[in-house]
Amino acid sequence: MRDLINEPDASRLIFGLRDTGYNFRTASADIIDNSIAANADEVHVRIAMTSDGRKFVYFGDNGDGMDEDGVHKAMRYGAPVRANLASLGKFGLGLKTASSSVCRRFALISRKSPDAPLAKLAWDLDHVEETGKWEMRADPIEQHEADAFDELCGDKGTLVVWSKCDRLLTKNYDEPGGANEQAAIKRLRSSLKEHIALIYHRFLDPTDARQRNVLITVNNETVEPWNPFFPERAEQVLSEKQQRIEMDLADGEGSGVATVKAWILPNSNTLTEEERKRANITNRGQGFYIYREGRLINQGGWLGVFGAHGSFEPHMSLLRIEFDFGHDLDEAFYVDVKKSRILFDPAIEEHLQKLLGNARREAENRYRRKEKERAAQVTLDHGSANVSISSAPNAKKPVVLEVDVANQTAVVRNTQGARIKLHQPVQNNVAADKVYVDAVDDITSGELWEPAFRSTGEVGHVPGVRINKNHDFYQKIYLRAGASGYSVQGMDLLLWAFATAEVDFSNPEMQPIFADIRDVVSSNLKKLLRTVPMPTDADLEEAEEPRDR
Repeated sequence: MRDLINEPDASRLIFGLRDTGYNFRTASADIIDNSIAANADEVHVRIAMTSDGRKFVYFGDNGDGMDEDGVHKAMRYGAPVRANLASLGKFGLGLKTASSSVCRRFALISRKSPDAPLAKLAWDLDHVEETGKWEMRADPIEQHEADAFDELCGDKGTLVVWSKCDRLLTKNYDEPGGANEQAAIKRLRSSLKEHIALIYHRFLDPTDARQRNVLITVNNETVEPWNPFFPERAEQVLSEKQQRIEMDLADGEGSGVATVKAWILPNSNTLTEEERKRANITNRGQGFYIYREGRLINQGGWLGVFGAHGSFEPHMSLLRIEFDFGHDLDEAFYVDVKKSRILFDPAIEEHLQKLLGNARREAENRYRRKEKERAAQVTLDHGSANVSISSAPNAKKPVVLEVDVANQTAVVRNTQGARIKLHQPVQNNVAADKVYVDAVDDITSGELWEPAFRSTGEVGHVPGVRINKNHDFYQKIYLRAGASGYSVQGMDLLLWAFATAEVDFSNPEMQPIFADIRDVVSSNLKKLLRTVPMPTDADLEEAEEPRDR
């Protein structure tokens, strides 16, 4: 009978496992996971480069440490299951696949007590390729490794050393070790600090009692936690009862509880500059933040619950969902090897859609409300239209005979008669550059415009138009046209012409009909513009520039 044992080709597999989707940040986090799983309360990362461009990454911790047998087991692809199933390690692959994704040689050095000898083993991918065997290296401890262990671990613990780092940076530099490559290494350190600050923020924050405190440094700089939910200013909108999701495993073997919180962040327009940095409100920041055993494994995005995977909605940028589960629900959420992705079962998707529906609507309403308030504060230059109208005395319009400011009525001579009494806004002492066209924020009817009789004093009223700064047409179209004076002027003249035609053909019976027409036009414009986004801050700043020049 043929031998059914069919071992994989060592070289092809070990090189193939380099491409499992890690980047430097996620690979580093997998090493840090192992340190935390080993009960370390200090983890120190050092990224170093020699003058000739050779790069090393050291991960040192003061955890439990391992003896020679423990190091051998840890370096096995598919290491034994940990005694503590709740630890951050999962598949027994992270150390190896994460390390080889960045470098071609990685060493593991450890000891369990100060008086124990250091145990070391290394995987060298070039050696595996040359021999065609799953053979580790038992090389002596090098001086830089011994020094790093003393500095980063202390009396006991574990040190991981990455060398032959051919994938640490995304490009090769003409001058290895030169200024440009040094700058790239500096950026890499900064990027790693930001990643760690988010992924382990519960461990890094001494005030967060959900996880034990762990000190993490990168090149001797302490990593400060960054909590994406900005709890000092954000509002959590789910009740305690809504926060618990009890789940049965698919195989019927047990159950578990996941928890969910919905945070609505304040609009950035209400924050100080320092608070904006801490909140970091962006489109890509919205969505689910998934935690497994207190460690973040997914940051942002809606995971198919609201829209397709990878989709973002600008009006949802204030909503962030905190979702927690333990190792007992790993199978339910299809946790991957990198612990950086989960999948929701369709039943969970449906439950979350219903559970978070109100929070989603409230976040959108708050975003739109503040967005519209910000847009309403922008001042456009309508002076050109006022000048054009005042320079056209022959334009057909009614003659205002008298006004009653107290009752907001005017008597006019128009196409309907010699003394037609109309009920319209009447305003005195209006600025000369706004007497014919003015954008205002006190129109409560929802209409885009309304006719008015206006004067720079208390007599001599003329037909004018008041434009609603809170209407979508003004905020989404007018403001985007603000940098082009002719566009704004053209729309101003059009609305003034509509308003003037209305009062020229109105009488008490016709006024409600014209009002209905304005209402329908204004309502239709809102519907047509529903999917048009609000202008960005850059658009709004550009809209105001012509006024300032």
